[in-house]
Order: sequence, then C-alpha cells, then structure tokens
Amino acid sequence: MRPRRCRVVASVLGAAVALGPATAPGAHAAEETGPETTGFVPALVHSIDHPEASPPGANDWSCRPNPRHPHPVVLVHGTYANRYDTFAMLSPALKRDGYCVFALNHGDTDDNLLSQAEFLKGNGDIRRSAQELAAFVDRVLAATGTSRVDIVGHSLGGLMPRQYLKFEGGAGKVGTLVTLGAPHHGTTLSGIAVIASSLGLLDSTHPLLGDGPAQQTRGSQFLAELNAEGDTVAGVSYVVIATSLDAVTTPHHSTFLTPGPGATVRNITLQHGCPIDLSDHLSMIYSPRAIGYVRQGLDPQTGPPSCQPHLPVM
Repeated sequence: MRPRRCRVVASVLGAAVALGPATAPGAHAAEETGPETTGFVPALVHSIDHPEASPPGANDWSCRPNPRHPHPVVLVHGTYANRYDTFAMLSPALKRDGYCVFALNHGDTDDNLLSQAEFLKGNGDIRRSAQELAAFVDRVLAATGTSRVDIVGHSLGGLMPRQYLKFEGGAGKVGTLVTLGAPHHGTTLSGIAVIASSLGLLDSTHPLLGDGPAQQTRGSQFLAELNAEGDTVAGVSYVVIATSLDAVTTPHHSTFLTPGPGATVRNITLQHGCPIDLSDHLSMIYSPRAIGYVRQGLDPQTGPPSCQPHLPVM
C-alpha cells in the first residue's frame, strides 16, 4: 500500500467496522473482479488494495435476463463500505441462480477524514448517492433492455434507494427492494447518536465522518423528509431483513417498514425460528439464512431458507 494509505487505514479501520458495514457509472470499461469469499473481514482486507473491485458475478454488461429472472439485480453497499466487501458472497450466489447482477460504488467523497481511505465509500450526502444510483440503474436498464430492476441493499444501501424511489425518478423502475439492516427510521447507534445529538455534536461531524452518518440518525431532517409521506411507494414490493443482534441499526425493529397504498412489505428477523443465527450488522450479509431470504424475496418460488449456525465472526 502507499504510505499515505497505510497511515489512514491504521487510524480509521476500527471506526469503519464500528460505524457500518461505488466507481461512478461511466464507460463500459473492463472492471476488476475480486475473489468469492464467505466472510466480511477477508473481503475488507482485499478491498483495501482493490477499492474499485467488483464482487464476483457482478457487472457483466453483456448479460441478458432470462424469463425466470427478468429483472437485473442492483446491489447497493452501506456506509464506509464498498461493493466488493459487502457482496463478495451474495453476488456470486445470485449469479449462479441465473440473475444478471450489477453493483456500484457510491458516496465516494474527498471532503472528510475517513474518505481519504479509498476503500471507505458511502459517506457522502445520501441525496447525491441516490442520484448516482439513478444514473447507474438507467445504465443497467439500457444495457439489459429491461424496464425494471430489483435492488438489494445493506444498511445505508437499503435506505438510500428509498430516496431514489421517492425523489430521483425511481418509481416505476424498481420491482422489488430488499434491505438488510437498513436504518429506515433512524438509528440511535446503540445510544451513541442520542448522546451526540443531545450535546449538539451531530451538526459538526462532517469534517470527520461526512454527511451520510448524521443523516441516518434518529430524528434527522433527512429522515423526516424521506418518511413524511409514508414508508413505501406504490408498485414496489419491499422485503426488510433485520437481525436482533444489530448494534449499528438500533433498535433493530426501526428497520421495519409499514406498507402504504399499492405496496407490499415483508418484515423479517433472522432469529425468528432460528436462534442459532447470531449474525450482527456486518456479518448478516454473509449469513446463509439472510442470503436465503434475499433469494426468496427476489423470487417467491424459492423455498424458505434453512436454519444453521452463523456467528458474528467476520
């Protein structure tokens, strides 16, 4: 690694893991693909030196959807994450199922301390990230010749697409939105955000953290505007996956959505019927049970996921 990056990584890696936990759409250039892995930590380590890598199975721009899976799937990562370290297990699983899979990096700014580490993305203003998603989805639709995509997002990556649906032209372009650990109604961050808000510190976090983290805290102006007209938009199916052991999106049930007119919502907690799945906020994206629920959410003909042990070892 370059000396500057080594210094930054050493100082921010702990914060990145605690807080959460892409290349902007452009020309159809060849994209580096990282290896398939079954844990967040090895994927994160790989992404430190390969911050623009695509997860395996994603971003084959020659892919054409089939009748069984007519919608391309767009994967959206969360805060201080990237498309590879988030989806190095899910993306190839969906590709093997026969989906056309695409993944973007978003929210890659240079205006705060953490953003100086190239692999830590998703820290910019959520509204701007939603505009990046809008451009990426349009690119996917044009390349695949389809009229709708399905979206799977983790953490901020589940919340931000709702901004796209409501305010950036996404209504009518999305069939299903599957979210994992998304702070749809704001997070207390295990009480840290509440304390910071009471001390008036959230408004001054931009130089260190960027705009995105404060926008996700409970009571933020961003969330008030996003949720003012209800949680959903008509014509979209929502599948909301939570873990009761989430220490980032807290309380965990704040991720659940209430359906409005013309929308369906399925709220799921991983531990219901499977107490041996001990996934936390980051490891849930590598939980076979969570991935099973994603697959079922995208294709209701898929059977229910099995219950198997999964530890919060990333």
